[in-house]
Amino acid sequence: MGESTITPTPIDETVLGEPSPQPRRGAFRALAHRNYRLFFFGQMISVIGTWMQDTALSLLVLRLYQNPEEAARWLGMISFAPLIPLIPFALIGGSLADRFPRRTLVVITQSTMMLQAFVMFALTAAGVINIAHILILMIVSGIANAVDIPARQTLVIDMVGGRKEDLSGAIALNSSIFNLGRAIGPAIAGLIVAAVGEADAFLLNGLSFIAVIAGLLLMRLPPRPIEKKQPKLDKHLKDGFRYIRSEKFVLVLLTLIAVTAFFAMPFTRLLPLFAKYRLAESAAPLTTLLCSRIECATPEALTFGLLNAFFGFGALAGALTVAGHAEARGRGRLLTLGNIGFPLVLLLFALSQSVWLSFGLLFLVGIGWIMQTSLTNTLLQLSTPDHYRGRVMSVYSMLFQGMFRVGAMGSGFLAAAISPPFAVALGAALALAYGVFVALRWPKVRQLT
Repeated sequence: MGESTITPTPIDETVLGEPSPQPRRGAFRALAHRNYRLFFFGQMISVIGTWMQDTALSLLVLRLYQNPEEAARWLGMISFAPLIPLIPFALIGGSLADRFPRRTLVVITQSTMMLQAFVMFALTAAGVINIAHILILMIVSGIANAVDIPARQTLVIDMVGGRKEDLSGAIALNSSIFNLGRAIGPAIAGLIVAAVGEADAFLLNGLSFIAVIAGLLLMRLPPRPIEKKQPKLDKHLKDGFRYIRSEKFVLVLLTLIAVTAFFAMPFTRLLPLFAKYRLAESAAPLTTLLCSRIECATPEALTFGLLNAFFGFGALAGALTVAGHAEARGRGRLLTLGNIGFPLVLLLFALSQSVWLSFGLLFLVGIGWIMQTSLTNTLLQLSTPDHYRGRVMSVYSMLFQGMFRVGAMGSGFLAAAISPPFAVALGAALALAYGVFVALRWPKVRQLT
């Protein structure tokens, strides 16, 4: 990959039929669009439910497997399971997003995930849930997510009327929704699981999908021009890969997200083990205080929920920072800061044995992580023509999800063989090395606007 050819192609600037909103500056300008507001508030409720389920699922595995080495292996496996359908369905999903109505695709995938949550609730409430059920349901969720992500991410440009000046803020606000859910959902789930068990968290997640599905159905979107004679799927996919190979800028961003997802992001799957073992002693005064006010069957659920919450609030702060730079220059500098700062602080977290220090470090980890992922997403969409955007974002989601899940499985086995802190520290160090390499090898990334 040569440095001289890292030049983004401008986005299509066609306005997609939405009446011009009143101009609004700053982080929240995308909310001037009615369609985006419907999505924003519906998604906010749904994402909180999703993180409640994710937290409750990890705690369910800890309950099913009391042995820490066995629990580490299965936590890795439930992260790996959705990878099985990811590659074929992500590529198909990207092609579908470029060829068919994106809103329809998203309504179908969100409905599928709602049904998955209700099945998880029913099995857990009946007391018959086992690891086989969990793995099957994670595969179902993986299929739905693989199609959902490229369609939902490329639908954002339609929600803001095709205006590129609002796209960066909209993507950053999407990240803020995701990370507000990451902050609130695990904390709520920790309280629910500690008091009454996992089933209610799964039920609330299923109900939360109603909000986002209703918002999608209430949108007034102009029809996208769809070719009457659709190209064959294999030809359509090959054309997308040909475009990606020809754009060095796109390739650099995709390698960054792949390396981060594989080496650094798996730490999130090992947080339950940090909560139950590594940080249990320093967290004891806090959990004792909280459990004196509510009945606690599993006090480590509270610690786990708080660790996720601090990471989520940091990511929310990072997302609002990125959204505030929607009109400013210097996205490349912020991206480089995230590429290096995220794994560097994560390395410090792996070495921490204090729950309070870990809270603060995870807040900073969240800021760095969202600077990297949100800006990578933004720059990819800004640089890609509309008729390629779905396929490019499907590769982005395939790399992010796929590398994360393979990395999580590897981290789980490494944590079982050596220790969770060693697994997290090694991944963070390797991601940091690649972030520094990109900063030195392709300095034009820092100059992106």
